[in-house]
Amino acid sequence: MPHPSFPRPLRRVSRRALAVLPDLTPLRTLRDFRLLWFQGLVTSFGSSMTMVALPLQIKELTGSPFAVGAMGGVELVPLIVFGLYGGALADAVDRRRVILFSEAGLGVLAVALLANSLLPRPALWPLYVVAAGVSALSGLQQPALGSLIARIVPHDRLTAASALNFMRGQLAAVVGPSLAGVVVTYVGLPVAYTVTVVGFLLTVPMCLRLAPAPPLRETSRPSLRSVVEGARYAWSKPVLLGTYAMDVAAMFFAYPVTLFPFLADELGAKWALGLMYGAIPFGSMLVTGTSGWAARSRRHGRMVAIGAGSWGLAMAAAGLMSNVWLVLVCLAVAGGGDMVSGLARHTIWDQTVPDELRGRLAGIEVLSYSCGPQLGQVRAGTTAGITGTRPAIWGGGFACVLS
Repeated sequence: MPHPSFPRPLRRVSRRALAVLPDLTPLRTLRDFRLLWFQGLVTSFGSSMTMVALPLQIKELTGSPFAVGAMGGVELVPLIVFGLYGGALADAVDRRRVILFSEAGLGVLAVALLANSLLPRPALWPLYVVAAGVSALSGLQQPALGSLIARIVPHDRLTAASALNFMRGQLAAVVGPSLAGVVVTYVGLPVAYTVTVVGFLLTVPMCLRLAPAPPLRETSRPSLRSVVEGARYAWSKPVLLGTYAMDVAAMFFAYPVTLFPFLADELGAKWALGLMYGAIPFGSMLVTGTSGWAARSRRHGRMVAIGAGSWGLAMAAAGLMSNVWLVLVCLAVAGGGDMVSGLARHTIWDQTVPDELRGRLAGIEVLSYSCGPQLGQVRAGTTAGITGTRPAIWGGGFACVLS
């Protein structure tokens, strides 16, 4: 709070400045949230390194936009199957165990990427196999993580917790890809994969320290029937359906991240590849860094629509620009729009779903915010193979706005 001896105008300015800063209360007062926050920070940092290295390695091995975009198709089926199953599993067993098992499995896959990169002639097929495995384990883990947050954080702090989680991911996503672009260019892919492996060596012990999180009430074993029960609940809530549909459409039409290596080549700015990957989360981080207003907003549906529209328009502008710095600005604006939409979506989800269904609904959320990008990678890669890189980007942005 501003000091009482401040002049009154300065106290008003100080209060307004504090009002837009993120609320750190969940991080300061909740032990398990703090553990999950730092676990997610380290995991996100390592994963963002791999996010740059893996498609770049496929590009170097094949030279094909379609081959890079196909990674999204390979990831899609495991994400759907294990995302839905992971939601049912999170409602039926100890959520900490699910998080721990999947975190350890992701670490093993990171070791596989590192081992392949150290071969005299790295093979292509392990990259797709690992991508599918990462998608499956992430699908198992994310519903448990999402539903655990809603349990350990008080209802009135959920928006603040969502903002902190988003800010954590964006911090890693800004630093990770930017550093990865330098590392893979000047040091090599194995170093990027090594950073990911070291990250998992740190996060698995963090998961072990989480308190057990068994079901609060007796729940049926994970099955197709239990998955259908969660889907029926979501179908009965138009507000949930609307947020799912809007998110999937925005990502399907306007998520051209897989084309960034080719865009950097066309702009004559290979040095900017890491900055392209980092620009979107940088724009998102600017929003979460001033997210105090979001906790006071009650018009969450309008926030979702405005954010998704801003994402599409900014992505279309990025595809039309020929100056790399203007492209980076547009990508940052797109990231800010996506974050406005994301904060509102997660608040709607967390405040409306009962605990006994949170795992299954979190599984559906995983499909909502993950399937869209995976399908978007396939769309972008396929379209770029026909029309070229930049038309595939600006065309998808305009299609997002029209949808």
